[in-house]
This record gives sequence, structure tokens and C-alpha cells, in this order.
Amino acid sequence: MKAIRYSFIALIATSFIACQQQETNDVASKRKLLNQKKSELRTLQQEIDVLSKEILKLDPPKEKNAIQVETVNVEAKPFERFITLQAAVKADDIVNVSSEIGGRLISVKVKEGQYVKRGQLIAVTDMTTLENQIAEINNSLSLAKTVFERQERLWNQNIGSEIQYLQAKTNKESLEKSLATLKSQISKKNIYAPISGIVDQEFMKQGETASPGMPIVQILNTNKVKIVADVQENFLPSINKGDKVQIHFPAIDKTFEKKISMIGRTIDAANRTFKIEVESSSMNGALKPNLLAEVKFKDFEQENAIVIPLEAIQEEVSGRKFVYLMKKENDETRAEKSYVQLGESTVGETIILDGVNEGDALIVAGGKNLSNGDLVSNNQ
Repeated sequence: MKAIRYSFIALIATSFIACQQQETNDVASKRKLLNQKKSELRTLQQEIDVLSKEILKLDPPKEKNAIQVETVNVEAKPFERFITLQAAVKADDIVNVSSEIGGRLISVKVKEGQYVKRGQLIAVTDMTTLENQIAEINNSLSLAKTVFERQERLWNQNIGSEIQYLQAKTNKESLEKSLATLKSQISKKNIYAPISGIVDQEFMKQGETASPGMPIVQILNTNKVKIVADVQENFLPSINKGDKVQIHFPAIDKTFEKKISMIGRTIDAANRTFKIEVESSSMNGALKPNLLAEVKFKDFEQENAIVIPLEAIQEEVSGRKFVYLMKKENDETRAEKSYVQLGESTVGETIILDGVNEGDALIVAGGKNLSNGDLVSNNQ
């Protein structure tokens, strides 16, 4: 029984060893095959490289045709930026003529558009009531004077009471003051022009009743006018009293230069602007009140700035800005991409702080489809 058991164990051990030897032989053969294939691949790659070089030598790739572009030579030059503002002409002197005491207008002596001189009669108010009051007071005053004189004589003779004397004196003086007041008021029945100028508006007609202070006519002194503009507060450091500005009047197609005569002292809280004024003559009446104007002033300037056209600047998806320069390499002209840093700008051009130098050939047309290193040809 023991002999049979030993024989069975020996048989199992022999089978296990045989299986291990077979697996070991399979792995070794696969590794050998892998090394063989790698060697064949290296040989094949070498053959491919040789064939590729031979083909490239026999049939070299053709260079793309040069792309037609336009260039400008970059130069350092003075840079100026101007700001244009909307403005309007205002009358330097504008006065509403009114009556101090009011009353019915019995006559208006002027018409709209008429030129009047300072002190000229404008209108006359009805003072019949005051004239009647003055007549009544004159009668009362005459009696009061007579009574006072008699009381004064009696008082000087120590006849009569002091009260009677003082009453007569007070009554007389009161009537005299009332009369003076009425005469002062009636002297204002005639209304005169406070300034010389043109009657711009006629507010009231003959026969109408004017309250004290109510405008009757409006007078404009158009010999001197001012051009007024509202300026954004961010330009406050750029503009000063005495600076020259260019003023253009589109309606009459006239342009001239003047100096700023006044800068507002406050900022308008509603629109964040301040006022500037430019004094001017009326140019023989050509500059009329409320005439629209354009005021142009210098906001920024720099000497020897590198300035290029805005149309030459392109932008990547990342936001970086660049231009193309035309560079000569080995008797060939190619496009070279150059990233730029921008400075101040104005309409159509900008200052370049970095990326372009004086003397560079800047591509300004034909650069939209360029790539760095492309062959280019100057159209000019």
C-alpha cells in the first residue's frame, strides 16, 4: 500500500516539473522573437530614412510664392492728440428789463430786433393812481404845515400844550415822507435800457399789466460773446486757463484760434463735467447766441515717439497684440512676428512703447493671413 502511495506522489511531481519547463521554454521563445522583430524594425526604419533622403534630394519641396504686402518705414516723430467738444455761443451780456413798481403799460417804445442804447426809454407805466395820491398828500401837507406853523408860534410864546405842538410836527413830517416816497415811485414810471444791445424778446405788449420784476423785454449785448463748452472731469489735468483752442462753427464754416478765458470752479455732480469759456467778438454779428460750435484742444503730446497705424496691429486669442515686420534673411525677405506694447493712441494711430524700433519695415497691408517666417514681397 505504501509503495502505491509513493509511486503516485512521484508521478505528480514529475508532471509538475515538466509543465514548468514547458512554460519557461515558451517565455524564452517569445522574448527571442520580440528581439528579432525589434532588430527588423530598426533595419526597416533605417531603410525608410535612407529612401526619404534620396526622394527629398531628387524631388525637393517647392517654396510657397512670396505674399504681396505693403510696408512703411517706422520713424520717430512728434505725437499729438486732440479732443473735440460740442459747444455753443452765449451772449456775454443778457438783461431782462422790468418795472420796479409794476403797473399797466401805457406804451412800449421798442420792438424785437431793434438796437437800443443804454439809457434809452423802453416803456412807460400808468401812474395815475400815484399822481392822485400825490395831489391828495400835497393838499394835506399844506394844511399840516399851516397847523404846525401856528402851533410852533404858540409854543414859542409858551401858549398851548407840548402834545399839540408835537402832534402837529409829527403829522407834517409824516406827510412829507409819504410825499417823498410817492415821488420816488412815480419817477420810475419810465423804464430805461440798462445796457446797449439788441432787443431779443418782447415779453409784454402795450396795455398789459406788469408786476414788479416781471420781464418786459430782453436785451442782448452781442458785441461780445463767449463760447461755452462742458468738459469731462478726466481732462481737468490737460486743460488750463490761457491754453489755445481751435473753434469751428459748422453752420457758417468759420474756424479760428482763441485762448481759454475761464475754467469752471466746480464739477457738475449730474454729468461730471466742468465749464470752459472762450471770449470773442461777435464777428460783426456772425456769431449769434446759441450758435453751435466745436472746440478742439490738445490733450496729449510727446516728442520723438514711435507711432504706427492702428490697422497694422493684430491680436491673438489670448489678447496679446503683435505686428509683422519685414526682415531680410539670406537674400530673402520674410515676415517676422513681433509682440508690441501700446502707449497713448488717437484716431488711426498709436504710440509703440516696445516691439518696434525706428527704421523697421512695418507691414501695414496684406498681413492678415501671414504666419511667422512667410516669404513676403513689397508691393511698393
